[in-house]
Amino acid sequence: MRADLAKTARLMVGLPDYDAYVAHRRQAHPEEPVMTYEEFFRERQSNRYGGTGGKISRCC
Repeated sequence: MRADLAKTARLMVGLPDYDAYVAHRRQAHPEEPVMTYEEFFRERQSNRYGGTGGKISRCC
């Protein structure tokens, strides 16, 4: 229960779920490499806030 609450809180503030990413990659794409937490976080931040070109692309 506590882990679910923490996971929900992280998602509400925009922190991605690295453990879910790793589990998915290992199950669906076992032959492909898994990003480190730092790589994963940077990639998600870049996607969320438009890290390329300085333009923020989000709905609000």
